[in-house]
Amino acid sequence: MGTMLDRANDLKEKLIAWRREFHMHPELGFNERRTGDRVSEVLQPLGYRVKTGVGRTGVVGEMGEGKPLIALRFDMDALPIQEENDVPYASRVPGVMHACGHDAHTAIGLGVANLLAEEPLAGTIRLIFQPSEESEDEEGLSGAYRMMQDGVMEGVEGVLALHVDPDFAVGDIAVEAGPASAGVDTFYAEIIGRGGHAATPQDVVDPIHIAGHVILAIHGIVSRRLNPFAPAVISIGSIRGGKTDNVIPETVELIGTIRFMDSGVQEKIHAELEKAFEVSRALGGDYSLKIVKGYPSIHNDSRMVKILRAVGRDLLGEEHLQLQEDDMGAEDFAFFCKAAPGAMFRLGCAIEGDKREVHNPRFDLDEGCLPIGAAMLAEAACRFIQHGIS
Repeated sequence: MGTMLDRANDLKEKLIAWRREFHMHPELGFNERRTGDRVSEVLQPLGYRVKTGVGRTGVVGEMGEGKPLIALRFDMDALPIQEENDVPYASRVPGVMHACGHDAHTAIGLGVANLLAEEPLAGTIRLIFQPSEESEDEEGLSGAYRMMQDGVMEGVEGVLALHVDPDFAVGDIAVEAGPASAGVDTFYAEIIGRGGHAATPQDVVDPIHIAGHVILAIHGIVSRRLNPFAPAVISIGSIRGGKTDNVIPETVELIGTIRFMDSGVQEKIHAELEKAFEVSRALGGDYSLKIVKGYPSIHNDSRMVKILRAVGRDLLGEEHLQLQEDDMGAEDFAFFCKAAPGAMFRLGCAIEGDKREVHNPRFDLDEGCLPIGAAMLAEAACRFIQHGIS
């Protein structure tokens, strides 16, 4: 019958066709209806018990009975980016593109479904095709959280996922126990002054001048207020104030992101941001500050990592297990990892000689990674079913 990788390679043309179909028809978060319908069309004939509309537009396919129960997660949503690639499978939706590889993840999920449908399972496989990893709804909730509200993690004893990574060559994977992604919060602030004519700055309270001092204070938090050994990032992504050259505005708006690995660091940053914005009061202005908590940090469970590394060693060879460097990107798979022991591994997808970064209008990948991802997750699921975690 061959190894799981041999069997996955037999599916390579199907995997490529699925990936290109999803790439041509990208859908934003909580709008993945076409994608979800296609996933259901593939799962049902294979014998999976399929639920649709989970977490709004998610799909769940389940096979087998009883314990142990392992879940495998695949995100489906695209990004609001205009594709610049000149390829036959380029996005046909203006302003929307699979620029983070979720088309590949969904195709890999269908490959896993095919592989596991041929396995005698003494337990249960739950395939989670998740909407909206990249964005939140009107209540600030992402697809993983919405699916959990609908019970997708009930009874789950372990959960695995992957993410394509152009930092690694095809054939390589990377996974380590411990922090695997940063937590992320967003802050929305307004610096309040008193506007007036630009020719008489002595008669106003200039919020732009104040914003300069506040920004310096914010950028000093990580370097001067946090432990140097505690990973953290604070970035201001938007500054808006004023509309013309000769009027000093009433207010300046700042929006930014906070990244951290540890909840204690998260709390410290929140407190230090308040102090930074209090500079505006010392300079005669005022401020408002709202911090919205987002995704927590992923912590890869050492037992689940042990399974993934053993599978990678057996299918790919020890030389293809790479070190995963710390990354301050965020992933809502973290919510699943809080509900059950979980791990996410990085799947090498680099195009040789032409690295394409994620979240970029030119992102693309070497489709040779697709059967490797499918084989890795299918084999890991089988070993979990057979042996559990220890």
